Amino acid sequence: MMKESNLSRVTEFVLLGLSSSRELQPFLFFMFLLLYIGILLGNFLIILTVTSDARLHTPMYFLLANLSFIDICVASFATPKMIADFLVEHKTISFEACIAQIFFVHLFAGGEMVFLVSMAYDRYIAICKPLHYMTIMSRRVCVILVLIPWGVGFIHTVSQLAFTVNLPFCGPNQVDSFFCDLPLVTKLACTDTYIISLLIVADSGFLSMSSFLLLVISYTVILITVRKGSSASMAKARSTLTAHITVVTLFFGQCIFIYVWPFSSFSADKVLAVFYTIFTPILNPVIYTLRNKEMKAAMSKLKSRYLKPGHVSAALRNVVFLEAK
Repeated sequence: MMKESNLSRVTEFVLLGLSSSRELQPFLFFMFLLLYIGILLGNFLIILTVTSDARLHTPMYFLLANLSFIDICVASFATPKMIADFLVEHKTISFEACIAQIFFVHLFAGGEMVFLVSMAYDRYIAICKPLHYMTIMSRRVCVILVLIPWGVGFIHTVSQLAFTVNLPFCGPNQVDSFFCDLPLVTKLACTDTYIISLLIVADSGFLSMSSFLLLVISYTVILITVRKGSSASMAKARSTLTAHITVVTLFFGQCIFIYVWPFSSFSADKVLAVFYTIFTPILNPVIYTLRNKEMKAAMSKLKSRYLKPGHVSAALRNVVFLEAK
């Protein structure tokens, strides 16, 4: 039996990225750079709009602003490095940074799963118990609905890392993705990881499936209630619910396929990883703003406030004055 001291410990991993074609690298660099800038601008715009307009200081928009913050986190744990890696030939990541990526992806993704349940609870109270909405959805309850997802996400990611951090890595170090994803890294360990892989799938599967089932039940109850309401309230509720259900379907469809469905290929996993780390965070602002009249009105007000010709001229005069000094 080989002693542990004779094993060479892996100090870094090689990320194979999205494509091995060198001709595609510049195109992918500019495409994902623009998408990442769009994610930051779109989600920061929602946060700025909600915080600056007093009419949006309601539980629903408070939760929406927090969803935008989580989307920024989901997009930022790996995307900047992926963009930078398009410019280098050898895409490596240290062992510690790899573990950090695993920690943050499960913290943010697990937190977002539960956060979507919090948003569904808010819609359930608003539509099924409208007369008691402001009483039930107090500031304290809103804060709790934000803190619970972060707590669940932290417990989830710590439990996932407990399976991985002490595994011996002494040989293969190529990760067939653009970031360190737990199932792919676990397969590189110099030991039998079949039981560990089952535990990882069970952990992620329980969180994703239980959250998804809670969402299905809540939205089913809401839709039944909406059908019994007046035509005016039904139209407004359907518009809001369509946005929520679209986001839930996009997010959970990918996560369940990657972590629960056992027959997905690496290429499929790679495409879906791009989708939930990049395309979902950029689609959420579009879905929630294009179908929301209050958000569009608040954004128009924000635009007129900060982009008035008088404000722009004053800003330019200040710049010229400062340069003259």
